[in-house]
Amino acid sequence: MAANFVIPTKMKAWVYREHGDVANVLGLDPELKVPELQEGQVLVKVLAAALNPIDPARVKGVIKLPGFSLPAVPGYDLAGVVVKVGREVKELKVGDEVYGFMFHAKKDGTLAEYAAVEESFLALKPKKLRFGEAASLPVVIQTAYGGLERAGLSHGKSLLVLGGAGGVGTLIIQLAKEVFGASRVAATSSTGKLELLKSLGADLAIDYTKVNFEDLPEKFDVVYDTVGEIERAAKAVKPGGSIVTIVKQNKTLPPPAFFFAVTSNRSTLEKLKPFLESGKVKPVIDPKSPFPFSQAIEAFSYLQTRRATGKLVIHPVP
Repeated sequence: MAANFVIPTKMKAWVYREHGDVANVLGLDPELKVPELQEGQVLVKVLAAALNPIDPARVKGVIKLPGFSLPAVPGYDLAGVVVKVGREVKELKVGDEVYGFMFHAKKDGTLAEYAAVEESFLALKPKKLRFGEAASLPVVIQTAYGGLERAGLSHGKSLLVLGGAGGVGTLIIQLAKEVFGASRVAATSSTGKLELLKSLGADLAIDYTKVNFEDLPEKFDVVYDTVGEIERAAKAVKPGGSIVTIVKQNKTLPPPAFFFAVTSNRSTLEKLKPFLESGKVKPVIDPKSPFPFSQAIEAFSYLQTRRATGKLVIHPVP
C-alpha cells in the first residue's frame, strides 16, 4: 500500500529574483509556494540535489531558456521520493524512490524541498546508491552516455577524454570501458588527479600541466572534449574519427567535431541501472561534498573555481 504524505503549502527553496553573481542574487526563501502539478508530472520530496556548470550560468543570465521567468529556483539534478502524482502519470506511484534531472527547469528547479517533475525525466533509484550518490548522476551520466553514443564509440575503439576528473569526465571513462567496450582510454587532468583517472579505468592518465596531449604520437578514434579545447582536440583524433564537445563555441567547429547537448530521458538511466547496481559504474563525488542545504552558496562558489573532482552534492535537503 502506498504511503500517505502530508504535503505543506509552503517550502524552503533557494531563489533568485534577478540575474547576477550567485553570492549577490541567490537567497533562501523559507515560504515559497510548493509547485502545483501539471499533467504528466509527479511531486518529488527532494532529499538530495547536485550542481552543474549550467546552474551558475543560468543565475547570471548567460544562458536563457525560452519561456523562462523570474523569480526562479536553480538546479537540475535530484533524488527523492514521489509524494503525489498528477493526471496521466502512467508508471510512478507515491512512495517510489526516484532520481533524474529536470530538463525543462524553466522556472523552478531542484534546490527546494519539493519539485514538480515530468514522469518521463525520472527513473527508479538504484537500491545500491544513497540519495546523495544518485542525485550526482543524472546530468553527467546522460551527457557522458549520449555523447559517446553519438560519437560512435564501440568495442575495440580508442578514446581520449579532455577533463577526465570532472563531473562528466569521470563518467565518460567508466562508461567507455564498462558499457562501450573501448580498448584504450586516455584522459587528461592536473597532477593530483592522475591516480583517480587510473582508478576509474583510464589506461593512460595525461598530466595537462606537463604534457601537450596533441603532441603525443598516439591518436584516438574518439575525442570527448569537456573543457573547450576543440582546436587541440582536432590534432589528437585519427583520420575518420570523431570529436564530441559539450562546451558551446562561438565559432564554427572544425570537422569532425560536433556539439552535444544532453536531453533528459529515463530510458538511459534504466539502461545503465545494471552497471550502477553492480558497482561497475560508480558516482564520483568531490571530497568537499555533501554541502548541507543551508550552504548552497558555498557549493556554488566552489563549483565556480572549476577545481571540483566529480560532482558537488547538496544533501540533506530539509
